[in-house]
Amino acid sequence: MQKFEYASPTTKEQAVELLGKQWGESEALAGGSDLLSLMKDFILTPKRLVNLKSIKELDGISFNARTGLRLGALANINEIADSAQVKKEYPTLAYAAGEVAGPQIRNVGTLGGNLCQHPRCWYFRSGFGLLAKDERGEPLVPNGDNRYHAILGNDGPALYVHPSTLAPLLISLMAKVKTFGPKGAREMSLDQFYLTPKADGERGNVLLPNEIVTEVIIPPPGNVRSATYEIRHREVLDWPLAMASVALTMSGKKVSAARLTLGHVAPIPWPSDEAAKFLVGKTISEDVATEAGKIAVSKAKALSRNGYKIQLAQVAVKRAILQAAG
Repeated sequence: MQKFEYASPTTKEQAVELLGKQWGESEALAGGSDLLSLMKDFILTPKRLVNLKSIKELDGISFNARTGLRLGALANINEIADSAQVKKEYPTLAYAAGEVAGPQIRNVGTLGGNLCQHPRCWYFRSGFGLLAKDERGEPLVPNGDNRYHAILGNDGPALYVHPSTLAPLLISLMAKVKTFGPKGAREMSLDQFYLTPKADGERGNVLLPNEIVTEVIIPPPGNVRSATYEIRHREVLDWPLAMASVALTMSGKKVSAARLTLGHVAPIPWPSDEAAKFLVGKTISEDVATEAGKIAVSKAKALSRNGYKIQLAQVAVKRAILQAAG
């Protein structure tokens, strides 16, 4: 591991001052379950680590019937899964958090880290960069081993899939994320937080190098029914091959509003507005859920070795809708 400075601020203002103005100069340290591994492999070589764990205002979980659920960026995944308030008001979120990796990772990994983590793309993990190019600048994924790469949003150079299993559900639940940087606080819907990099040096979200995530806010649940469905090689300690998260607002037996987000199929959590629009006014049945799944993947484009993911994503959408509808 390359030598680095270590700083442990106690306020978010101090943290922002300590973080560099260019990517690569420094990294924010939360749980560290992924960052430290990347540093050991010299994929990331920051000159300074800024530990966020001593900033108390970034922690905590609280619920208010009027404003909804507040999740501090430093809340670890097990705290979310085990929270009585989360289990009562947002049971799907508690379930999804309990499915993340294994108990050791959940005890260390934080919400902010889960939302901002780097992709599991083996080209990135082997030092070829986020856009996976060789020394001549030629892309490696299209003609390489792309079994686990993107089937949506893959028209540009970014072909990895976003690794967060919580982000798709939070987006479907209309969560907002708050950040803090040199110009103060920002707030945005979580789907606006992510972007697909188009050039070397860009990252997969809108954070500035000296900006941190502070908290996530989820609106009151109301009469929303939600579900998330993952398809994996193995039941535990594995990332999904495809997943779907859905939130349905019901008016009697019919859907009055819907939000649907796919995960692990694109460089960002992938909202399917077309499938959500199709569900509005419908009574959920197996045929309706099947058709919504087809619509969700209608624009999918397989690479040379990952065509199977289109069927998996379609099935994940169908089963998530049926579960949400009960």
